[in-house]
Amino acid sequence: MNVVELKQQAAAGPVKVIREGRVLRLEMNNPPANALSIAMMQALKAELDAARDDTSVHVVVLASATPGKLFSAGHDLKELTVHRADEDRGRAFFSQTMKLCAELMQSIVHLPKPVIAEVDGLATAAGCQLVASCDLAICTDTSAFCTPGVNIGLFCSTPMVALSRNVHRKQAMEMLLTGETIDASTAREFGLVNRIVPRQYLNQVVMKYAEVIASKSPLTVKIGKEAFYRQAEMPLEEAYEYTAQVMVENMLARDAEEGINAFIGKRQPEWTGE
Repeated sequence: MNVVELKQQAAAGPVKVIREGRVLRLEMNNPPANALSIAMMQALKAELDAARDDTSVHVVVLASATPGKLFSAGHDLKELTVHRADEDRGRAFFSQTMKLCAELMQSIVHLPKPVIAEVDGLATAAGCQLVASCDLAICTDTSAFCTPGVNIGLFCSTPMVALSRNVHRKQAMEMLLTGETIDASTAREFGLVNRIVPRQYLNQVVMKYAEVIASKSPLTVKIGKEAFYRQAEMPLEEAYEYTAQVMVENMLARDAEEGINAFIGKRQPEWTGE
């Protein structure tokens, strides 16, 4: 039995784990809503943490094990509501939930490997936050997105963090203040997703992206992803100073030397990740 089969069999909980070459596929498996319960978030974070140090993983794909209706409905409101009966009216559990959610989203952003959201269905509240936190997002033409907390008296403040870093402020506020659902075309217009594809081609297109990225130097991709998010929060002058230093260090890497020599020699590079 090979490693891929072992990992697939081990993923019987809230997250299905599938290996396809250098691509790690994490499928949320908490039907019908794929709610981000404590168990779901812990499982996702554990898999992302493991992928960080797994040199055989170059790209991560985040998807639903039951595509077509819901990508993720966000936090498990029933799980949260149960804890209102606690002595502190749920404060400790609510804090635990939001802290874990923040850690999960940051695990995606700080993972030294690209994460692609494969969306087929509705991504709402923290589910929309999950999509916004990924490096790339590809969805079906029937997918939809919303941050509807305002409709139930709970403003989507933590989803706002990821959303406001991916779309224009006024468009983010439109979603947050109205709570209305936007379709796939509007999500692409807003910058929330990269591409829209018919359902029958979704996995094929996602895997094409994943395989193209996985073919690059893993060190170069790691350097680039980290630099992208760090410079985005800096003033212009500071961003150029920082990225100039990054470029110098990158030039000194063996993969950069190999890649440039391969380009000049008109041959395929052989990456070592160094």
